[in-house]
This record gives sequence, C-alpha cells and structure tokens, in this order.
Amino acid sequence: MSETVRVVLSEVRRLRGVRSTWWVVAAALLLNAAVAVLAARRAAEGEWAVRALAAVVPWLPLPITALAAAVLGALAYGHEMRWPGLVAGRVALRRRLGALTAKLLVVGAAAVVLAVLSLAVNALAVRFALPAGADASTVLALPHPADLWHPSRLLRPGGPFGAGGAGRTLSAFPVLAVAGGWTGLLLTSVVRSAVVGVLLTGALPALLEPTAGLLLHHWGLNWPVWVRELLPFSYGLELFRDGADRTAGALDGTVAAALLLPAAALVLTALLAQFRRRAL
Repeated sequence: MSETVRVVLSEVRRLRGVRSTWWVVAAALLLNAAVAVLAARRAAEGEWAVRALAAVVPWLPLPITALAAAVLGALAYGHEMRWPGLVAGRVALRRRLGALTAKLLVVGAAAVVLAVLSLAVNALAVRFALPAGADASTVLALPHPADLWHPSRLLRPGGPFGAGGAGRTLSAFPVLAVAGGWTGLLLTSVVRSAVVGVLLTGALPALLEPTAGLLLHHWGLNWPVWVRELLPFSYGLELFRDGADRTAGALDGTVAAALLLPAAALVLTALLAQFRRRAL
C-alpha cells in the first residue's frame, strides 16, 4: 500500500471515528429538513423552489450544508492538533503537504456526500410539507421518474436541467459544499484554531460578494441565477441585481474568476504557512 493511500485511509478513519463528525452531520440534516419544511409553502406559490431544496436561510452567510462542511473541514485540522498523526517535531515538508492534501480529499468527498444527503432529505421533507394536491415535480422543477429514461426531456427549456430549471442551479450545490469544507480546512491550517477558521469562513461572503457585485456592476453584468439562489447573504447580491444582462458564458466566467482569485490566495497562504512551520 502506497504512502498516499495510507494517509488518505488514516484521514477517513479519523473523520468517521470521532463523535463530532456525526453530531455535525445529524445537526445539518435536521436543520436542513426544518428549513425545507418552512420554505415549502412559499415554494408551492412558485417562489423559493431552489432555496427550499437547498435549505437556504437568508440571514446566514452560506447554506447550512456548506457551513456544516466548513465545520467538518475545520475539525479535520483541529483533530490533527489534538491527536497528531505526524510526529510533533520537525516533519519533512513533503509529508506535511501530503497530509494536508489527504485532508482536502477526504473533506471534499464528505462534503459531496453531505450535499447529496441534504438534497435528498430536503426533497422528501418538501414533498410531505406541500399542501394537498400540489405536484412536487412541477412546483420544484424536479425530474419526473418517467423523464429519467428520456434525457432530452430533462434538458428541454422548461425541464429540470434546461434553461430556468432548478437542476442546473442545484448542480452547483455540491460544489459550494466542497468549497465551504476546503475553506474551513485551509483557514484553520493558517490560524490553527477550528473556531476562528469557521468564523472566518462565514465572514468571507460578507467581504467577497459586495466586492464581486461592484466589479460586475462596473462591467455591466448581472449575477447568474445560481449565485442569487444559493448564496443567502444578499448585501452584495441585491444591490446590483439590475445590471445589464450579457451572455451566460461570459458571466459565468467572470464570476468564476472573481471566486477563483481569493481561492488561489487562500491556497497560497496555506502553502506559505507550511513552508514556515516545522509541524503540520
């Protein structure tokens, strides 16, 4: 067994072997279901279809699932400080970077699983909470079981994964969860405090969204649908919502660049921190 696989398996055992992981997952799923039920009535009126499935709370900086993933990422590094897998003395940079990469892989996989579970639980909660006679497939733009055998129906303009469908927006939900988990992990690796890492992860949208909104407004662009639906912190989102529309490809590329720049800065900061230290 190679050293890389051994380190990854060690991180998997560490993540599933502590009770805090299961407490965070259970709390996230319960909160998701509760928010989905509360939003189901507004979804029945044609509003908040995606936000009901993603359990987006307007006054939180990120969806509940992304925040839970950030907590898992922060705890993954916090557990390393409490129960170090590497010797506390001088450790080779290669081994420290390998351990950090393994944590990123495991936390990313856990975030994807948590996002899929959250969507499944939320969809089930919404179906039970909808008023009698409401068609969940129509209200939430969910794929009808018969459509799964006809992919062309899913991609049609009014379909779940076509233009305006909830599926295209929800496809960004696991990516947002992974980003939350990785951000919590990397920030904790820099500040070496799980609590501070989670708080900084929650504070980033308050800084990035208004800044990106100013740039989009300057370039005459508008926010893409998935940003407006999945990111609940609306200070920077609603302020410049009336900008001129451009092609979706150019817009998505601009938003992706605006998000990748701070992500690259965070990765670079985490790498520099490892160069300056003797232990993970």
